[in-house]
Amino acid sequence: MNRLDQAFAQFRAAGRRGLLPYITAGYPDCETTVEILARLDPAVCVAAEVGIPFSDPIADGPVIQTSFSRALAGGFRCDDLLAALRVGRGRIAVPVLAMVSYSIVYRRGPARFVRDAVAAGLDGLIVPDLAVEEAAELSDLCAASDCGLVLLVAPTTEPRRRAAIAALSRPFLYYQALAGVTGERSALPADLAAHVAELRGSTGKPICIGFGISTADHVAQVCEVADGAIVGSALVRRMNALVSAGAAGAAVAEAVAAGVEELARGLPAPRA
Repeated sequence: MNRLDQAFAQFRAAGRRGLLPYITAGYPDCETTVEILARLDPAVCVAAEVGIPFSDPIADGPVIQTSFSRALAGGFRCDDLLAALRVGRGRIAVPVLAMVSYSIVYRRGPARFVRDAVAAGLDGLIVPDLAVEEAAELSDLCAASDCGLVLLVAPTTEPRRRAAIAALSRPFLYYQALAGVTGERSALPADLAAHVAELRGSTGKPICIGFGISTADHVAQVCEVADGAIVGSALVRRMNALVSAGAAGAAVAEAVAAGVEELARGLPAPRA
């Protein structure tokens, strides 16, 4: 068991639901990324996600795309992020996953990418554009390095394919609340609970829901049916506003911490 497996096992044993905050890595710099992660409470956050900036994102909406463009324009390099995490990992109490395009993994070489990620203290990878038919190699590499590999299921994914994705995804399954791209929404889909209930028939693994979740009320709704709520654009929007205003990294970290605290108000009491 790595930290990610342990955290989900502990949350499940205690009947708790958790947050999975998402931030853009290296934005406005890698030291701020570490500072944000160090502020996250492991009693509230079952894990955290760092999005690796990419010039051609597939599933990310305009808020996250803006942060990617700015991070890349500012000179973001994956090696700089990994170096910062290696130095600062001891300050971070929560498991950390990298959300990364397979194009980046492939360019570096899957074996090297996994090795470097684990050496830097990352506990898992989320690879949103990796098709299940092509995921066996990366799955094997991650398993050999005790690194989680999380795949996504969309509302439109047919049942047989859902089962195949669930079999490879570890330690949890990422369910998209809606088709399309990430971004804040005023309401969640009415059929969300039914889709998640159907998905539970394919797996006994924890299910975490992302896409469109932006308020404490949304977190409460999601946690009625799932094990965790993934929130990205609502937090990155705060980061964008402060970076636009020229704020220092400490102010960005404080704003994200405040946002996570607000979202945590939607977490339910532990279930027996």
